[in-house]
Amino acid sequence: MADKVELTELFEDNNVLHVFQGKELIKNRAVTVSDIYRPGLELTGYFDFYPSKRIQLLGRTEISYAAMLDHETRLHVFNKMATLDTPCFLISRSLPVPKELTEAAARNGIPILTTSESTTYIMSVLTQYLREHLAQRTSIHGVLVEINGMGVLITGASGVGKSETALALIQRGHRLIADDRVDVYQRDHDTVVGEAPKILNHLMEIRGIGIIDIKDMFGVGAVKDHTEIKLVIKLENWDPKANYDRLGFDQDTREICNIEVPQVTIPVKVGRNLEIIIEIAALNFRAKQMGFDASVTFQQQLAKLIAENEKNNN
Repeated sequence: MADKVELTELFEDNNVLHVFQGKELIKNRAVTVSDIYRPGLELTGYFDFYPSKRIQLLGRTEISYAAMLDHETRLHVFNKMATLDTPCFLISRSLPVPKELTEAAARNGIPILTTSESTTYIMSVLTQYLREHLAQRTSIHGVLVEINGMGVLITGASGVGKSETALALIQRGHRLIADDRVDVYQRDHDTVVGEAPKILNHLMEIRGIGIIDIKDMFGVGAVKDHTEIKLVIKLENWDPKANYDRLGFDQDTREICNIEVPQVTIPVKVGRNLEIIIEIAALNFRAKQMGFDASVTFQQQLAKLIAENEKNNN
């Protein structure tokens, strides 16, 4: 879990932001909370619960209200807002920056950023960005691929064939996100996202060949930086004594970052075309999400057949 996001990183990753004042101060500031704050009550002088560690966003409402205050009041309010914990001030809609704010920010070593974007939009974008970068992260041993736009995490014991299967899927037009180690984090209550560690980005290890660069070998269309994990495929060596699901009635899940993700177990056996089986498993899962479940249809037809036989026998 990252405990902070450097303001330099935030600025470089969001090209809608511009430095109005204090460019030399950006490298010394960091954001530690994902929420963005609009200081409305503070402009009236109420500071009892001022969240000073958040980015302070001033939009049309805040700037208009500040313009109604006299010079001394504005200077007093902005000086109280400019604390040691405050990462920066951000002015939306390219609105004019109050002179008193520039003085208070300069006095306390806080940079001022501006953007031409609307207040609501920039608040949403930066909140999402900070949530992702400050989210709790963990690593999973496996391979993450995107099959027809759906993130599929392939897991299993070492040597079961995860990377080779993923390579075959890439050859069939699907995309690699991460090989061997997948960094995962919770985006919201229902979404878990996976990505590759920076050192392993676009790389894959194939036993007997070594490290290969998927981006260089197959092109930019064969890789992606991150994806939502919708399905887990667990590969395990074939056990003749095991009772594998043949009809698709069993519903298994795997917990990832406190989210239950659907999981399908596929036995590995010589002669089985794993990449096609995984591809079909992903398509079947998507069909179930859309309300088309072949196992339910089979069950209904079987029940109908049994009922007809009972009727004929009577």
